[in-house]
Amino acid sequence: MMSELARSTTHPLDMIPLFRRWPCSPARDFLYTGIWNTLLALIIVILGLLFTQRAATFWEDFYPTLVVANVIGYLIHGALVGGNWLLRDWPMRVRGVPRLLYYVGMVGTCVMLGLVIGTGLVKGVNPLVYLQRGAALTPLLPFALLVAIFMFAVFVHGERRIASETLTARQSEQLASAAQLLAEARLNALQAQIEPHFLYNTLANVVGLIDTQPALARHMLERFIDYLRASLAASRAASATLGAELDMIAAYLDVLAVRMGKRLRYRFDIADGCRDVVIAPMLLQPVIENAVAHGLEPKVEGGEIVIRAFLQGDQMCIEISDTGAGLTGAPSKPGGGVGLSNLRARLRSMYAGAAQVQLLENQPCGITVRIVLPLKETLTSTIPAP
Repeated sequence: MMSELARSTTHPLDMIPLFRRWPCSPARDFLYTGIWNTLLALIIVILGLLFTQRAATFWEDFYPTLVVANVIGYLIHGALVGGNWLLRDWPMRVRGVPRLLYYVGMVGTCVMLGLVIGTGLVKGVNPLVYLQRGAALTPLLPFALLVAIFMFAVFVHGERRIASETLTARQSEQLASAAQLLAEARLNALQAQIEPHFLYNTLANVVGLIDTQPALARHMLERFIDYLRASLAASRAASATLGAELDMIAAYLDVLAVRMGKRLRYRFDIADGCRDVVIAPMLLQPVIENAVAHGLEPKVEGGEIVIRAFLQGDQMCIEISDTGAGLTGAPSKPGGGVGLSNLRARLRSMYAGAAQVQLLENQPCGITVRIVLPLKETLTSTIPAP
């Protein structure tokens, strides 16, 4: 017997986790009703054989019970679905006594009709014969009422389970959203700390080069403008391509290369098809800043930064390697490790745990930050445009 009440409700079999794997649909619920009826018939027959002294075989009891259970179950199924459709889901919106009376009355009536019709089918008798004997239906009332209350309790339990699962899902979504906002706030705080120093140092270098090396000062200023334009666009975008991120990084490193001279070298090794892949904006910038500040700057001779990207199955791998001081050779500096922790937090919230950040030590010196991004995952985090 089924308690499928409307399009937004569940079937009694949904109380069993196994049956929740398939989404609710009319075809699924119709099939579930048959399974539910069969299970109830099986339970009734087994209990009857265990607690009554009857000589009947299992099949002799099971067949008529199965027929009656299916007649009752599908009558309830049709009545509740049809009633909700005719009443425009009024039973789903109303609460309290009216809802109880509606379902108990509907299910109770279906139980009595199902018993009469099912018994007639099993015995080969016209069911109208039973209906004409009004007094014969009176003993069925307690059983019909008991079944109706049971079905209503099943429905209420399912409704409460759905409400609890919905609340849990919303709370999880809010926690994920809070984690995302925290990661973005940390990123913005880090950028707010770094960008003013980068701005002041760059302008000071331009002023110092204007008289002695005007061409180099102009080149530095042009690349600085390119970087500002790209970073402003990235900060307002919901997503970016890897190519756009690399162009911004190239402008950033060109500006630093003027100040650091031969102590800073860099190159790109980007495989075909990678530049058009969509990623989160400003994803690589903190890693590049770490490579310069904690890797190359502490070394007197500086070093080289290599940015690689290649496809690996349904993933894209981005590696940022440097030949700097490494994990143990660089002195502790303010902000050390914050960029990578923020990066991990951003990836965890944006890619729902499907992305990875790996920190590898190079030989003979330096480190590699490897970022593995799923190509088929949709970003669950975006930066809204102001």
